[in-house]
Amino acid sequence: MEPEATVNRTNVVTDIHLCYETDNYSYVVTTSPSIVCILLYVFLVLLCVFTICGNLLVTISIIYFKQLHTPTNSLILSLAVTDLLVGIIVFPFSMVFSLSSCLHYEGLFCKVRSGFDISLGTCSILNLCCISVDRYYAVCQPLTYQTKITHHVVVIMIVMSWGLSALIGTGIIISILNSENREERYFINVLMANTVGPTIFSFYLPVIILLCIYLKIFLVAQRQARSIQNTTKSGATVSKMERKATKTLAIVMGVFLLCWSPFFFFITFLPFTSNPVPVPVIETLNWLTLSNSMLNPFIYAFFYSWFRSAFRMIISGKIFQSDLANANLHRPTVCE
Repeated sequence: MEPEATVNRTNVVTDIHLCYETDNYSYVVTTSPSIVCILLYVFLVLLCVFTICGNLLVTISIIYFKQLHTPTNSLILSLAVTDLLVGIIVFPFSMVFSLSSCLHYEGLFCKVRSGFDISLGTCSILNLCCISVDRYYAVCQPLTYQTKITHHVVVIMIVMSWGLSALIGTGIIISILNSENREERYFINVLMANTVGPTIFSFYLPVIILLCIYLKIFLVAQRQARSIQNTTKSGATVSKMERKATKTLAIVMGVFLLCWSPFFFFITFLPFTSNPVPVPVIETLNWLTLSNSMLNPFIYAFFYSWFRSAFRMIISGKIFQSDLANANLHRPTVCE
């Protein structure tokens, strides 16, 4: 994702990307890139490859293995498809037309790319919210989980996530296109695009929901662990369960906030400042948010042993040698 703030570009954005040079008042890719530029794009290519491969493994696993056809995994599949599209669409375009290029050259391509960027980023966050709701019922209301989180409910959640994301992305594109011929109202349009749209509905509101739900899950998990301790007197088992719950929730929320918070804080306050912003700072924040799409498969799938078993079968090519759709994948224990 990237901010659509180009107000007073000479004052807001400073420095030119190391991979670009000026040519008749336009910015083009330099013919003699520096070592830093080459290393930067090598790193971004690797990030793109890991993002595509990781999410592709999750997608194939859930679609192929029937044992993984559950409501929870359907939400994980939606998240993986979203992050896969980020790797396929947003990553390459962001490397070819980097943020600095789009800040200085605002063509239609950059505006449409921003729509895909914002839509897929929002969809990824909303999918995380849906997964948290699923986990809430699984942990906090296990007796009613199967009746409340059905395949029909999951489909509705997925459709709403994708639909709302597309609506926000389309609205941002329309706002940007309409602002071209209304320079005197540009600040208002930027404020609407940066604060009201992506920041509130794409970040702050979902973050509040995620924090509240995971806090509730954590408290319930601790209460259940203490209840088990009073019943079984197995302090070692309870301690392991509490550490597992704490570690999992810390990783989920920590990585999410680490990747997304700096960018959204930046674009929230950007319209209100006239201080120059170096292009490398903007690019770093932009790619930090995109890197969350690479980390999601590790957080929501790689930690579970049945996914690891599926990945091994896919990578080794066993699924091409025989029909393993009904294979019995290893199920983890409660503490796993």
